Amino acid sequence: MKHLYIIKGMTCNGCVSNVQQKIETVEGVTNVSISLESETAEITMDNHISIEQFRAVLPEKYSITNSSKLNSKSTNILVNDNSTEKSKLKQLQPLLLIFLYIFGAAFLLNYKNWNSTSAMLDFMGLFYIVFSFFKFLDLKGFPESFRMYDPLAKVFPIYGWIYPFIELILGLLFLMRFNITIALIVTIVILGITTVGVTKSLLDKKGIRCACLGTALKLPMTEATFIENAIMLLMAITMLLQLN
Repeated sequence: MKHLYIIKGMTCNGCVSNVQQKIETVEGVTNVSISLESETAEITMDNHISIEQFRAVLPEKYSITNSSKLNSKSTNILVNDNSTEKSKLKQLQPLLLIFLYIFGAAFLLNYKNWNSTSAMLDFMGLFYIVFSFFKFLDLKGFPESFRMYDPLAKVFPIYGWIYPFIELILGLLFLMRFNITIALIVTIVILGITTVGVTKSLLDKKGIRCACLGTALKLPMTEATFIENAIMLLMAITMLLQLN
């Protein structure tokens, strides 16, 4: 069953991530979708959960109340009303476009004297530069979103703060062809850890946001996130084997 609530006190995407994380700890909650703009939270649960249970896990700065909008509709209508929900493809359009642009740029940089290794290095370098840019747009809110699924960021919150800088440095190393072996090893390690978290989130069917493009673009966690990481990991492993 789904219920709609009004949540006051959220001022940024970091607040959204914090509220979502707290609500997901309540036993029986299977999915949470929060809108900063409308100050609403759509919560899917296995059985009825009292609003007092949600208030108990939320920090004092946030207030949660029942929404009258949901009371005027049946749960079945809310679940089946696809006109109010964006399709996965529509939501992932920014990610797909960015991948297409990066792929096109890597191809154009190398098509005259084609070299697959050089093209992959350019692709990975541009990938890191572009993705770090979006994370820097909301450097304050990114760590909270990232730690919702990255195992290392959950244990060491500081990792979420330095991750955009790691991506930026890796992008520069690949584009400058400097310390490539080290950059490849770091890529395999950090993306391997993140992919574990992404896989677990997908298997648990958690309705969380993907922080790959920071918090500026509200992307859902889908199979596309796993594929994105898998492509980068495959490239890094392939090039590491070629270099050695």
